[in-house]
Amino acid sequence: MFKGIKMAKKDKCTTECMAKMNELVSTLNEKQKDIISQEITLHQYKKNEVIYRYGDTPKYIYCLLSGKIKVYKEGVGGRNQIIRVAKPVEYFGYRAYFANGKFITAAATLEPSCIAKIPLDTIKDLILENAELGWFFIRTLCQELGRSDQRTVNLTQKHIRGRLAESLLFLKERYGVEADGYTLSIYLSREDLANLSNMTTSNAIRTLSLFAADKLVLVDGRKIKIIDEERLRQISRLG
Repeated sequence: MFKGIKMAKKDKCTTECMAKMNELVSTLNEKQKDIISQEITLHQYKKNEVIYRYGDTPKYIYCLLSGKIKVYKEGVGGRNQIIRVAKPVEYFGYRAYFANGKFITAAATLEPSCIAKIPLDTIKDLILENAELGWFFIRTLCQELGRSDQRTVNLTQKHIRGRLAESLLFLKERYGVEADGYTLSIYLSREDLANLSNMTTSNAIRTLSLFAADKLVLVDGRKIKIIDEERLRQISRLG
């Protein structure tokens, strides 16, 4: 992104990026902040663009500054399982590096996104001299693992209706709603909604249609408006 632009513009972009990453940056001293500002790069991704692939060697920590991304596991027969979705400002792509391994997942954008990249070797060096930064990543990773564990239990123990209700409520919690107070602020394809809900695309389409017929949701293309949240929660609880 910085190639061919004036240094003043680069400096402005970096400053704005660092401001968005305030929770991480606040753990650093001035020297460490300067190191990050020199190493960080910003990248614009198109919708559905792959960020990293299964089997790649992790080299960067990624911070989503704008847009939405999915982290997924490639399955048999082309069917994927979405492990997590991220929103600004969240970090991803570093677990494999800390585990001294390669990526066991892949990541791609759900919509046009701006992502900051910092070399993981730089992050490692900073963690070795800054315990507070280390605790930041431990806390962040543990929070994400907790959410993933809970969703894994929910999506393996619930029936199809319960899984889809769970996913719709999860998306509302993660991304919120539009100005009308009802429409989810994320427009997933039916395939992605199915992959998030651990079901086939045909089952996701059929179940979503049943939800619409029961006036739980209103569907307009990829826009989903939650009409009766309490009934959705009841379906999710009952599984």
